[in-house]
Amino acid sequence: MPFQTLADVRALLAKLPAPDQAAIAAAEARNGQLTKPPGALGRLETLAIWMAGWQGTDKPSAAKPQIAIFAGNHGVTAKGVSAFPAEVTVQMVANFAHGGAAINQLAKAFGARLDVHALELDRPTADFTEAPAMSEFEVIDALRKGYEAVNLEADLFVAGEMGIGNTTAAAAIATALYGGTGWAGRGTGVDDAGLRRKEAAVAAGVERHRAVLDDPLEVLRCLGGREIAAMAGAILGARMARVPVILDGFIACAAAAVLEKAVPGALDHCVAGHQSAEGAHARLLEKLGKSPLLSLGLRLGEGSGAALAIGVLQGAVACHSGMATFAEAGVAAG
Repeated sequence: MPFQTLADVRALLAKLPAPDQAAIAAAEARNGQLTKPPGALGRLETLAIWMAGWQGTDKPSAAKPQIAIFAGNHGVTAKGVSAFPAEVTVQMVANFAHGGAAINQLAKAFGARLDVHALELDRPTADFTEAPAMSEFEVIDALRKGYEAVNLEADLFVAGEMGIGNTTAAAAIATALYGGTGWAGRGTGVDDAGLRRKEAAVAAGVERHRAVLDDPLEVLRCLGGREIAAMAGAILGARMARVPVILDGFIACAAAAVLEKAVPGALDHCVAGHQSAEGAHARLLEKLGKSPLLSLGLRLGEGSGAALAIGVLQGAVACHSGMATFAEAGVAAG
């Protein structure tokens, strides 16, 4: 097992691998020799060089992307914070299994392996307004399942989620980590009364667990969910395996924020796939220092925005690794 306690996770976070500086230098040199004007491919150039640093080669690839979807249920749904009942989580997991969801189509479109992990859907987390959402054993179990879900052969990784009530948990985590108000949004489409219930649940949860707000991993345990913890574990697992990550929407970024708050720089192997339509996502991306690759008004979850951004990374590395240099093409560099 990679870790058995939250203290073990903290120890792992203290020894995160860094990108390969030699590979970055080689990729930068290659980029300067490709048959294009300097900077002509804009952000695609920096993305390819970033990929090179984590893959340890001047010719990075994105031919074996992996998408892992984690599903969990939340006790806080008893407070009327969602427009849908918790049973929808189980139904959507079945839809994933039968290939009928949006994420299935996007995975096929970009040649990604898709894995779905249902995390004790018959046993929701505790209502965090009344008790910690998870025990240490439960949060470690979810973190570990995420950590071990990363395919070590993947060259790009996306963590997605499904869980009725999880925008409430994500809003509570963001509030606990960064303070302020307004982190709760409409999620699956709650009406004004539902939004007020959601805001009240977030405020009550953060107040109940005020004693742990200076410890991001305890914030995750007390206010998060199994799928949120699993995404955090997967992002950590990808870092340890030096696999670049595309972050999805508000919930995925809340999971990632736990790591970044614990150790600044913990998300250096991550890019933001998109800015979702969930109200506070742009604010959370700003806190993380991440500029989204896409902004298409998506608010589906499932890893869908990040999955769509796989195409951007594939385009970046295809150009960088496949283009000819001036010398190879016999073109005068000027």
